[in-house]
Amino acid sequence: MNKNNQSYLMFRHADSLYGIEAPRVREIFQLPELTLVADAPKDIIGSLNWRGKLLPIMHLDLRLGQPLQSCRLSDSIIVLDWQGIQVGLVVNQVLDVQVIAAVDQEDSPDYGREQQINTAFVAGLAKVDSDVVVLLNPETLIRQADDVATLIWESELAPEHDSSEEDRSPEAEWQALVTAEQIGSDFYERYCANTSAEERIIFRQRAEELRPPLEGSENTTDLLSLAVIGLGEDYFALELGMVREFINVPPVTTIPCCPPHIMGNINLRGEVMTLVDIRTVIDQPATPTTAKAVVVEVNDIVATIPVDEVFDVMYLAQTEMSEVPLASGQQGYFQGSTTYQDKHLRVLDLPTLFSRGELIVNQGG
Repeated sequence: MNKNNQSYLMFRHADSLYGIEAPRVREIFQLPELTLVADAPKDIIGSLNWRGKLLPIMHLDLRLGQPLQSCRLSDSIIVLDWQGIQVGLVVNQVLDVQVIAAVDQEDSPDYGREQQINTAFVAGLAKVDSDVVVLLNPETLIRQADDVATLIWESELAPEHDSSEEDRSPEAEWQALVTAEQIGSDFYERYCANTSAEERIIFRQRAEELRPPLEGSENTTDLLSLAVIGLGEDYFALELGMVREFINVPPVTTIPCCPPHIMGNINLRGEVMTLVDIRTVIDQPATPTTAKAVVVEVNDIVATIPVDEVFDVMYLAQTEMSEVPLASGQQGYFQGSTTYQDKHLRVLDLPTLFSRGELIVNQGG
């Protein structure tokens, strides 16, 4: 990949399309119930016990100086990391990861909209297909160093107010920061006024699922970053580090006398690469046509894998994976399996898939 190109996590918020540098993204999950914290900056709408650590949650509307829209059950939180400071960002819809070439980016943030965004938070603009993408600056977006860091330090360095207490767990430290009246009801009253009782139950369940793992679980710094894709009715995941970008498939040039998994070559911005259908190898029906694909780079091989859907980016501890219950011949194609939104999710082992004889790819056809 050209060093001047950059991977961006794309998301929609209100009527705009945004991008944030993908390496700055720590995790993505659906919006849970938040806890209000006294004296927080005005764009911090609450906090979350994120596996034992206080995570300040910022609303993109407030950060960009836009009118605040009510939070919805369909909203997501993107956890951003800048120089060790982690902040959650509330957005409407997370899309996918795309590589944006430097030549497609512009420095000028003047894009002629009625509601102008504070230019301090904009790194530039980019053209992706027919859309204008606002590229956010993660440093200025997160940099409320004194305010945000203070919130974090209070959770991690809370005073030893009672050394005789047996419970000094992260959960207890976090609870010490808030009062009972700040939990739950204020969050809905201020930010989710139109939610139903059933929706509040879901918000609360999400918060519970994000609380600290059991003692002995793997630290959150040791996680696999995964892109969740759909093939037919099934869900699979690819290691994000091997993903170059997600694309709409351009015209395919068929290659005579090739094995069935080689669907042909495509020309992506002047680079010729092979379209490789992995479905038959992992016991999925082959597809004659495809509209979406994932460009991957595995051991110096660049190939394009057709997919039906790109759903999400997630992070997973290896201890949370179990073995895939498949015949021994297919076992090596998967790192393991887990659940994703109540669906069975299998994590693909791309190096093994591409090193086996039945998926040999000759670069450029």
